[in-house]
Amino acid sequence: MTAAPKNPIIMIPARMASTRLPNKPLADIAGLPMIVQVLRRAEEAKHGRVVVACAEQEIKDAVEKAGGEAVLTDPALPSGSDRILQALQKVDAQGEHDAVINVQGDLPTLDPKLIETAFALLNNAETDIGTLGCIITKESEKTNPNVVKAIAEIDFAANERQGRALYFSRTTAPSGDGPLLHHIGLYTYKRAALEKFVASKPAALEKREKLEQLRALALGMRIDIAVVDTVPLGVDTPEDLEAARHALK
Repeated sequence: MTAAPKNPIIMIPARMASTRLPNKPLADIAGLPMIVQVLRRAEEAKHGRVVVACAEQEIKDAVEKAGGEAVLTDPALPSGSDRILQALQKVDAQGEHDAVINVQGDLPTLDPKLIETAFALLNNAETDIGTLGCIITKESEKTNPNVVKAIAEIDFAANERQGRALYFSRTTAPSGDGPLLHHIGLYTYKRAALEKFVASKPAALEKREKLEQLRALALGMRIDIAVVDTVPLGVDTPEDLEAARHALK
């Protein structure tokens, strides 16, 4: 049981390595590198300090040229969670920030209000991690393993909009009548939860499903999820990039 955090920091992990879209963070979108567009969306959320956790110097240079704050991290780190914790330890060794908002570096059209929605979940003293989901409307997504499903204790019939996440899977779940939730990979962590998560070894189901958040559940952490209306556009392919350019032109 921990108090609601009062001093969050937004961390944006970014690295150049991308098989489908090389040099993705520096791709031009409406006259700015994509990582700077993500930085702007995070700043628009008005949740205080925003730091980009960079695996390469080129990203750091682009962020600082735009007036943002960036810190270099070990390019060999295995995940964005590891990257943001290492960056946090560099920029806030005193532990002044009691919560971390992890915004992926490939969400240039992210609605800043989603950051507030995810962060508000941490007001619950029992909640360690907050995240988001959206009701699936396309039939093809229900069976698509690339669309991660969040299985949560939410009574949709009673119009509930948030609840405790019980599992995440690439398969179609849960069974029976009712909506399915498309998990959105935006996370808010109480600082102690992030530190415990990164310090722990990958869980068996995490490795099987290839879903990092299952480690937190295996550790007994509580993840709460809020239902939002749209899935933000993640830029992973040239087609995604063109869509983002069209949205922000």
